[in-house]
Amino acid sequence: MVISKIKNRIKVSEKPQISDRDIPDQLDIIPLADQVMYPYTIIPLLEVKDERSIAAVRHAMEHDKIVGLVTMKYVKGKEKEIKIGKATPKDFYNIGTVAVIQKMLKIPDGSLNLLVQGLSKIRILEYTLLKPRILARVKIIPEFEDRTRKIEELMKIAIRQLEKYISIAPFVPKEIITIAINIEKPNKLAYLIASLLRMEIPERQKILELDSTEERLRKVVSILNREIDLLELGRKIQTDARESMEKSQREYFLRQQLKAIQKELGEVDEVTREANEIKEKLQKSKVPEYVMKEAERELKRLVRIPPASPEYNVIRTYLDWLIELPWSKSTEDNLDLIRARKILDEDHYDLDDVKERIIEYLAVRKLKKDMKGPILCFVGPPGTGKTSVGQSIARALGRKFIRMSLGGIRDEAEIRGHRRTYIGALPGRILQSMRRAGSNNPVFMLDEIDKIGTDFRGDPSSALLEVLDPEQNFAFRDHYVELQFDLSKVMFITTANVLVTIHPALLDRMEVLELPGYTDEEKLQIALNYLIPKQLEAHGLTSKQISFSEESVEKIISDYTKEAGVRNLEREIASVCRKVAKDIATGVKKRVRITSKSIEKHLGPIKYFSEVALRTSKAGVATGLSWTRLGGQLVFVEATKMPGKKSFTLTGQLGDVMQESAKAALSYVRSKAKDLGIDPNFYDNYDIHLHVPAGAIKKDGPSAGITMATALASLLTNRPVGKDVAMTGEITLSGLVLPIGGVKEKVLAAKRAGIKKVILPKKNEKDLKEIPKQHLRGLEFVFVNTVDEVLKDSLVNKS
Repeated sequence: MVISKIKNRIKVSEKPQISDRDIPDQLDIIPLADQVMYPYTIIPLLEVKDERSIAAVRHAMEHDKIVGLVTMKYVKGKEKEIKIGKATPKDFYNIGTVAVIQKMLKIPDGSLNLLVQGLSKIRILEYTLLKPRILARVKIIPEFEDRTRKIEELMKIAIRQLEKYISIAPFVPKEIITIAINIEKPNKLAYLIASLLRMEIPERQKILELDSTEERLRKVVSILNREIDLLELGRKIQTDARESMEKSQREYFLRQQLKAIQKELGEVDEVTREANEIKEKLQKSKVPEYVMKEAERELKRLVRIPPASPEYNVIRTYLDWLIELPWSKSTEDNLDLIRARKILDEDHYDLDDVKERIIEYLAVRKLKKDMKGPILCFVGPPGTGKTSVGQSIARALGRKFIRMSLGGIRDEAEIRGHRRTYIGALPGRILQSMRRAGSNNPVFMLDEIDKIGTDFRGDPSSALLEVLDPEQNFAFRDHYVELQFDLSKVMFITTANVLVTIHPALLDRMEVLELPGYTDEEKLQIALNYLIPKQLEAHGLTSKQISFSEESVEKIISDYTKEAGVRNLEREIASVCRKVAKDIATGVKKRVRITSKSIEKHLGPIKYFSEVALRTSKAGVATGLSWTRLGGQLVFVEATKMPGKKSFTLTGQLGDVMQESAKAALSYVRSKAKDLGIDPNFYDNYDIHLHVPAGAIKKDGPSAGITMATALASLLTNRPVGKDVAMTGEITLSGLVLPIGGVKEKVLAAKRAGIKKVILPKKNEKDLKEIPKQHLRGLEFVFVNTVDEVLKDSLVNKS
């Protein structure tokens, strides 16, 4: 059908017995949607559907059968019929072809099929009618058949290339070359070849619009060369593919013959032997029945695939993973509670809540063998021992320990893996870690769970919902393995510095245990019993070569570190050990005793000073307690006044909530001016500036309300705040003190800073029950309901 259409399409003839003078000045116009009509050519079965074109054909058939054919500029797909029916003159090219209708065939649906013959090229001058048919004034564009030497040479090249094109184009009949050779007119040859080639409408129209015969021939030869190159490339691709297929088929038949020969000889081929070994390993690893069933299905595929095939390695790797995953391998728990407590005490000082929770788990595990593993979340500042506690728990239980850092993970595939359709696909890090552990009940620590990211690759937090849910993780599915893997026996422990950034649904699945930080006394015991022995061993030193006095360690804690944990404390101890190791290695000294006086020699000048007494020695300064991600810390609020008129300035990068607390504090002090002995008109003559130092750090929250009110009252009454007093609480305009959060962290910060008296809201009294009694020693707590009580207990009387 295609060839027959081309045979008809590329018919060429001399012009019929109609001269250019017989063509009228006005012509009925038929728009062409997806073809360009050339002079000398015949287009068969030109389909006409729209009403205006049908009216134009009927009018032409009643008169001289002559019509103008112009091509539309923008026609795409299903819009064609609607576009033609609603086309305006701007939608048509200006250059077209005048043609005579040779035959017309009516179709039952009302459309017409035409056989038309091109006569001459025309230019549309003006459209005189658009309905019910399109009528336009036209001008004939004469085409001169020059026969210069260049044109003669171009014609020869065109015929030679056309012959090559026909030899490799299966859809062009061979007799076309005979027709082309007998054509004498260059334009006629160019139009013939152009009608054979595959081109876009703009390119076809360009050939029609060219005025120069030489340019038209060059353009046609260029397109002809391009089509030849494309056809040769396609033929080369087909040939290569056919050769590759034939080679694969030949190898397949040879392998089948080899299998038959080996079967007759009683031998087993390499692939079958490998499949048998894999099956034997699967049976030894005691995989569940559903895993074995899937493995056998993959093994059947493996023996049918040639080893050289990429799919062979994909299946082989998948089977290796099925063998190596610990489907039924478990370590036996050591349920000796006394031994477990001893190990936990050996490795970590304090942390009684965590230790008690682990002992409870072991006790229940001892009574109920098939209990599900707990999901614990250790929350606290850096350096409080969250990660190392996990290792101690594994040692106490006698289980394998694996750690997976979640910080910065943004791809959901890190948790669930990639599907096997991807090149280089692997299981997610959960199953990879399980394989490394070699058992299905390890202690699995997911570190820094509060630092998981989210982007277009997915949400790892959501992927962890199934992992960290005891009601779901017995049937965890990895995208790569696509088989249920039981994670219910795993003891998952997560760590975080803060809870606010953890996915709420994920947080709901975990039991939160807080590690708030250490007091100076606890740091001293940790350093003497854990950190110093650890660093001596790490630096090749013995207790005979170096020793630390308690005073020296206390000086390191107070003067060289400022943290809730002990990470920097360990670094400073390591720094001392390095310097001593250098002296001993060079023979300068044989034994070194570290004292509070010699510590500066090893660590340099003091880094941190106690600022409480210095800051609060003047009126207008109060000490507050704040909570940060790194634990609790002291914050100083300073107030000053200067001559002016009712200006209140706030500095120190204060957030909106903290600024509102400052304004509320000022309003309260102004309302109580008479009771406090302050001039009621003080605000008329002064500007007040309230500043919270550490201006590079953003601060916010309502808990500094009573601290700000105390600083302002101290300034205006000229009564300093007690140097050993710190406070925290939210203030209202009526002078009430509301409860706040982070009490434990704030109390520990006060303890570390040497504060003696802590003022807290009355409703926070219950929070002290969560703090071990040894942390409260040496602290006096004052619980208040109103700001008046705060001022009474914090301001020092005038001397």
